[in-house]
Amino acid sequence: MKMTHDELGKWGEGKALKFLTELGFNVLDKNVKLRKNEIDLVAIDNVTQELVVVEVKTRQTAEIGPPWKAVTRAKQRQIIHVANWLVKERQIDRDVRFDIISIVHNSYRTEIEHLRNAFAP
Repeated sequence: MKMTHDELGKWGEGKALKFLTELGFNVLDKNVKLRKNEIDLVAIDNVTQELVVVEVKTRQTAEIGPPWKAVTRAKQRQIIHVANWLVKERQIDRDVRFDIISIVHNSYRTEIEHLRNAFAP
């Protein structure tokens, strides 16, 4: 059964959350919104103690390139903007890292790629 775009996105975020938890990350929040912009996942990397802001991109195919390529510089700026607000709002005193979890999921396979330090402010 084919998922809608929104269903696939929600599924991917759930898969990414489980993936990060299994890696030992402490997921603090999901779908943090500031006006029309959003951060998919916010976690603590228990190894580095960094606050990790995670963008999840899920596609059914990689024909037009890996899903992470859809995180444009404009999208990165939006994520950074929300992250800056979040850090101030919650008075978080940690280094911040920006990761992307790129997922290709269809009836043949599920492939997860974790790009640490995918971009910087």
